[in-house]
Amino acid sequence: MDLGIAGRKAIICASSKGLGKACAMELANEGVEVVINGRTPDSLKATAEEIRKSTGTTVTAVACDVTTAEGRTQLLAACPNPDILVNNAGGPPPGNFRDWEGDEWHKALEANMVTPILLAKAVIDGMIDRKFGRVVNITSGAVKAPISILGLSNGARSGLTGFVAGLAREVAANNVTVNNLLPGPFETDRLTATLESAAKKNGTTLGEEWAKRQSSNPSKRFGKPDEFGAACAFLCSTRAGFITGQNWLLDGGSYPGTF
Repeated sequence: MDLGIAGRKAIICASSKGLGKACAMELANEGVEVVINGRTPDSLKATAEEIRKSTGTTVTAVACDVTTAEGRTQLLAACPNPDILVNNAGGPPPGNFRDWEGDEWHKALEANMVTPILLAKAVIDGMIDRKFGRVVNITSGAVKAPISILGLSNGARSGLTGFVAGLAREVAANNVTVNNLLPGPFETDRLTATLESAAKKNGTTLGEEWAKRQSSNPSKRFGKPDEFGAACAFLCSTRAGFITGQNWLLDGGSYPGTF
C-alpha cells in the first residue's frame, strides 16, 4: 500500500531506540525525511546512520532534551515546518504513590503531557495552512487499563489524552489529524525496567516475570517494535485522513473490554 507521504518531513521525539526508533524507521521506509531526537549523542548518531543505510532517506539527528524550552527550540530549528509530529518520551519511573512528592509529579507532567502539547502548539498552525498534518502521541496502554505501579504515567498520559480529544476535533477540517498510540507490552528497555521492578517487589527473577507476563497475554508474546512503527506510519499516511481523536491500543488483546 502506498501511504502517500514520500517527501514529507517528520519530527520523531525520543527516537534513538525503542518504539520511537521503530516509528522513525517505518516513516523513513515510506520516503519521509526524518528528524530524530534523543539525549545521548552517540546512540542517536548510530541510529541515524542505521536509518540512512537501511532506507536511503534524509535523516537529521538532534541531540537535546525536548522537555526543556531550549531543547524544543533546538529541535524545531532543525525542522520548523514538519508535516508529521510524533510525540514520545520515556515514561516516569514505577513506584508507590506514597513516595512521590511534587517534584516527581511535575517532572512526569512536563515530559508526558506538557511537552507534547507545546510541540503540537508550535507546528499545528503550519499544518493547517498547508492543509496536511499528522500528530501522533505515543502514550500507554495504561491510559485504558491503569497499572498500579505506573501511577505517574497513568496520570500524566491521561491528561494528554483528554487534551487531544478536544484538539483533534478543532483541526480535523483542515486535513490535520491528532491521534494517540497506546502500546501494551513491547520488547523495549522500558518493559525490561518495569519487569525488573516487579521482580524486586515480588521477590522473583526478571526471567520469571518475563515468562509470567508473556503467558498472561492472549497472544502469548510481547509486541515487536516494528509492528508498532507500522501502525504509526499508517496513522501518518494520506490513507488515514478520516481517523482522528482516537486511541489505538496495541496490546496483543490484553485489555479485556469490548469498548
